[in-house]
Amino acid sequence: QVQLVESGGGLVQPGGSLRLSCAASGSIFSRNSMGWYRHTPGNQRELVASVTSGGTPTYVESVKGRFTISRDSAKTTIYLQMNSLKPEDTAVYYCNLFPLWRVTNTGDFWGQGTQVTVSS
Repeated sequence: QVQLVESGGGLVQPGGSLRLSCAASGSIFSRNSMGWYRHTPGNQRELVASVTSGGTPTYVESVKGRFTISRDSAKTTIYLQMNSLKPEDTAVYYCNLFPLWRVTNTGDFWGQGTQVTVSS
């Protein structure tokens, strides 16, 4: 049984930090690259960062130098450390397989996400 549970979101002032966690149950997640995605109303879900099964990260330009993605040694938890947060980072954040075609091919399963709100 596969399960994705995101946590760690909240309300933070601009310039603040949050650490998101994703508990990923299921061997498919530990074997493959994982990503953090975010979604705002009226927009498509967008990739924020990804990490390979070996731990190599990549980031979209807008979060480089501010966000850090990582996964634990058991590869069951994926983290997203977010620093220097900006109002435009406000979104619901999800973790899932990377790239997205893997999500589609496995039934388009998503967790509930975690809301991040950056506002003064």
